[in-house]
Amino acid sequence: MIDIPKATAKRLPLYHRYLQFFKNMGKDRISSNELSEAVKVDSATIRRDFSYFGALGKRGYGYDIAYLLDFFGKTLSQDKLTTIILVGAGNLGNALINYNFRQSNNTHIGAAFDVDESLVGEERNGVQIYPLSQMSDYIKDNQVDIAILTVPSDHAQNVADDLVAAGIAGILNFTPVRLDIPSHVRVQNVDLTNELQTLIYFISKEN
Repeated sequence: MIDIPKATAKRLPLYHRYLQFFKNMGKDRISSNELSEAVKVDSATIRRDFSYFGALGKRGYGYDIAYLLDFFGKTLSQDKLTTIILVGAGNLGNALINYNFRQSNNTHIGAAFDVDESLVGEERNGVQIYPLSQMSDYIKDNQVDIAILTVPSDHAQNVADDLVAAGIAGILNFTPVRLDIPSHVRVQNVDLTNELQTLIYFISKEN
């Protein structure tokens, strides 16, 4: 496993997505400047990100798009199907179920879990909603590594503890709670309110 900075790792899916766009347009190769204009990341940063993986391009030629797609596809595990679960099928959870990573061929929500008995048993966009009590068994039986957490804040830590005990390796946390999780489990926090407030701040500074 190549040890790369976290910021670089977060940009790889962006590169992969836009490279796929360029391939669909019929392009065979691309320069760092062209990719920079598309992804809004400066070309020096792109070249530095790519350099962590060795010589991916040639001076004066640029990058072979098909090769980069194959390389980063394998790096991002795009060549295998990843099943994830969603815990909390309320408004936000329902939106994620309806989205269900439709732009990706390798990631999908396999099941959702909730304590609300009025939701249990429903099927939304092909995703079955199960009682929360069945979550741990589902994770173990299906070897699930990743969970999306969209439960109310006051339940977030308890549910996260159950996810860790069941063997989850990563949590995409949509709650505002900063989870107390063992170091071997990855947590990616998605705080929509914080992101919006940050956007408002920068817009106000520019006006």
